[in-house]
Amino acid sequence: MKRLIRQLLIELGEDPDREGLVDTPERVAEMYAEIFSGYSMDSELDVTFSEESDVVVAREIQFYSMCEHHILPFFGKVHIAYIPDGKVFGISKLVRLVEKYAKRLQIQERMTKQIADELKDKVKGVLVVVEGDHMCMRMRGVKNNSRILTIAYRGEFENREVREQVLSLLMDSSSGARMYDI
Repeated sequence: MKRLIRQLLIELGEDPDREGLVDTPERVAEMYAEIFSGYSMDSELDVTFSEESDVVVAREIQFYSMCEHHILPFFGKVHIAYIPDGKVFGISKLVRLVEKYAKRLQIQERMTKQIADELKDKVKGVLVVVEGDHMCMRMRGVKNNSRILTIAYRGEFENREVREQVLSLLMDSSSGARMYDI
């Protein structure tokens, strides 16, 4: 990878041997190893605790990812609600699950579905809402700063009434956004 980064610098018209760039190929290679570590991560969802609960909501799990179309960052928050099936997850496991799918070349729509799909067989119902800010839209092309919202639901959340109740808990009160009609 270091050789490729060095060649990229040359293709950009830079001198990879100048003082500020000498160690850049190594730094970028290390950064990519960290940013794309999701490919080898285990979400550890087998760590659960016997506990009854109607609904568990984990709000504002921060994520950082890289758009597979332009290899530019997108980032934001993931909200996960689930209806336990006699067991609850350790909260850190939900954060690891988000990181597992965020830390790879990705699109937000797929990431939302992947998180929901990994949880669906372990719970009675799952609802995942992802809010993302995409640098490919801010830095190039249309130069728009809108946020993207994606939602995936499985199991008991396929019931509109149940889904609406939990979506109202996840509503972003600061922006006044209404998600009731989803």
